[in-house]
Formats: sequence, C-alpha cells, structure tokens
Amino acid sequence: MSERLQKVLASEGLGSRREIERWIEAGRIVVNGEVAQLGVKVGAADNVELDGKRLRLGANKTERRVIIYNKPEGEVSTRSDTEGRKTVFDRLPVKRGERWIAVGRLDMNTSGLLLFTNDGDLANALMHPSNEIDREYAVRVKGDVDEEVMRTLRDGVLLEDGMARFTDIQPGRNATGANSWFYVVLMEGKNREVRRLWESQGIQVSRLKRVRFGNVFIPSSLKAGKYTELNQMQIDSLVELAGLNNKPKADEVWLDDGLSAKPRRGKKDPSIKPAKPSAKASGKAKRKSR
Repeated sequence: MSERLQKVLASEGLGSRREIERWIEAGRIVVNGEVAQLGVKVGAADNVELDGKRLRLGANKTERRVIIYNKPEGEVSTRSDTEGRKTVFDRLPVKRGERWIAVGRLDMNTSGLLLFTNDGDLANALMHPSNEIDREYAVRVKGDVDEEVMRTLRDGVLLEDGMARFTDIQPGRNATGANSWFYVVLMEGKNREVRRLWESQGIQVSRLKRVRFGNVFIPSSLKAGKYTELNQMQIDSLVELAGLNNKPKADEVWLDDGLSAKPRRGKKDPSIKPAKPSAKASGKAKRKSR
C-alpha cells in the first residue's frame, strides 16, 4: 500500500509532516533515483534517500512516546542555534534511532509547557488548525485592563497577519505593584500572538507562561528545564483528542499524580486565580465538519 511520502516519513518519527514537506521542497529527498516532489507516494518496496542516505522504512517503528517539558525563559525552540543559545532539545532524553518532534513552539522569552513526541502523525494532528486544539497561558501584564479591553480581545483584533482573538480571558489575583495576572486561551499558535494581542491595546506583557495544551496541564511539581513522560493511558487520551482514534474520552485531563480524571484544573501558580473552565478550555477539541 502506497501513502504520501511526508506521511510515511512522519510515521517513522523522522519529523513532522510540515518539516518533511520543507525537506521535499529543498530537494533533500530522493525516491527511486529521482528527486521527490510534493504529492509523491511510496511503499515498502521503494528506495527512499534523505541527504544521500537510504532510509529503511519500517525498521524504526518504535512505541509512541510523549513527554511534557517545562521550558525556561532563554531557550529557543529549534534543534540548533547559530548564536550558541540553549535549545529546548538540549535536555531531552536521547535514544538511538529516535527523534523528538516538538508540538509547536514557544518564543525565547516565553516559558512553560511544550509537548514532544516521536510520532510525526500525532505531532501533525495536534498542530493542525482544523482540530482547533486550544492553548492556555498565564500572563502578567502592565497597564489598565478594563471590561472594554477584555471584550475587544475576545471579539478579535486585526493584526498584520490577520484576525486574532482570545477565546477566553479571565482575570486572576493582582500581583505586586502595577502588574496583573490573567488566564487567556487561544485556538491557534501564531508567532508571538499572545503578546501582540495585548500590545494592540497598549498593554505590555511582563511574563508569559503556557500552562495547558488541549487536555494536558503542566504539573506544578515539574521544575523549569525538566521533563516528564506520559503513561499509556495519558497518551491514548491525547491521541483521541488529536482525532487519530476513538478509544478514551477526549475530555479527560491528568493531575499531578498522573491519574486520569474528569475535566478540572490542575494546580496552578498560587499568585494566580484560575479561570472558570469552559467547554473549549476543558480540553475538548471541536473539529470542523468536512
């Protein structure tokens, strides 16, 4: 059975579909002696080479793994950095023949939850806009935030790359000084979108941390620069949320002890009052009808 090249290589854990599509466009992949083109299909009998090295399709099948990494500020979300800065991949576990794929990115000055998996199909599904999987951030801002500002941010703001909005925004407890905490929820991951939305209202972000991705909360016990691996029950629930099967319930979330529970918020920063969970914030992915 033949399938699209990027899907096959993603299932091998070589990268996300988007990343592999860029390799194809750059001419790095050869199929049966010819430079691969987008849309080409391959099967087990085809000879596929990446950067001149033959890939043994089916030989790298490994158990699906997912880890949560608590990214500290100052790390970049790339595999390597020309300026010598630390990357989010530097502290991840290394296993021969296995490649970690980041589910989205966080900019250098943003901390918090990053998911990594060795399954390219899962990474692609979690990032695909059609699945509308939400991301939640704790944000500390400097400036006056009234009901009109929050309503504007919920209704939508025209940024340079299109309309953007928070699907939910809830105030937290006031921090010291002129800073205030909020919880905000997005359904997509455009570059610096949280910061740009606040800045469009003349408000500066002084701290930003992602605390949830879909139905995964960052454990309060997970220190910055550390990671923890999900167990099989947690992975199955995340796979279902991504729409890859129909086994467990998508509205399950995981507590600090690793147990599954009905939707509820995990432990948060004590300086912030959690927002009230909504249908989207509970981790249910609303998928568009096709």
